[in-house]
Amino acid sequence: MATFLFDRIVFGPVKSRRLGVSLGINLLPDDKKWCSFNCIYCECGWTDPGPYERTGFPPRELVKAELLKKLLSMAEDRQKPDTITFAGNGEPTLHPDFAGVIDDTLALRDRLAPGAVVAVLSNASMLDDRSVSAALRKVDQNILKIDSAREETVRLLNQPAEDFSLERTIENIEKFRGRFILQTLFVRGVYKGVEVDNASPGEVACWLDMVRRLRPEMVMVYTIARDTPSEGLYKVAAGELDDIAASVRSLGLKVQVSY
Repeated sequence: MATFLFDRIVFGPVKSRRLGVSLGINLLPDDKKWCSFNCIYCECGWTDPGPYERTGFPPRELVKAELLKKLLSMAEDRQKPDTITFAGNGEPTLHPDFAGVIDDTLALRDRLAPGAVVAVLSNASMLDDRSVSAALRKVDQNILKIDSAREETVRLLNQPAEDFSLERTIENIEKFRGRFILQTLFVRGVYKGVEVDNASPGEVACWLDMVRRLRPEMVMVYTIARDTPSEGLYKVAAGELDDIAASVRSLGLKVQVSY
């Protein structure tokens, strides 16, 4: 099915289901998806198989210049983003100067768009890197993805690198002591002849145990909304998402649902 890549460093603003009027930042190369996961539902398509070289990332100074230009342009038009969001063509924390880019972005935000939220959408795969974890502690919305509390389901849905460990990832997330937002996409279908369903009662029960353990400041519950690289996937019904959200609220946690 049709997917797409972002061809600019700064894109938008766009209307996001979860983040309002969002100004996006792509820290990855613009000619391929670069990610530590290969999610079967990713709107950017399949992860490039490599080989990878540490080239093609936009330099820190160029990211800063492009964001400055965009924020000044928006100010002239009397516009202001609700959110400055790091997303783009893969995993943003793979950028070799991610921490420096975050520092620049926070300074520009404070100067030109006070009140705007700086958010990072991440798969939490780089949390072993202390500079990445420290940078994520500085942003307003540290949004970390876990799509299942079962390793086998994560490997089916997200297809992480072989050295991935779900338990190690959860332990790294625990170090934020609840100062993060958990993001989970629920989906059903078939992939390579294997049933996909992380919204089944058993899956949700395990996932809720993980949520109880991590106690994030908010949980984002959502399902697919755009084309996916793998055919045979489909949305989880709104009523089921509402039931999952109600279970999260019963734990005393905030939840946001996007259909």
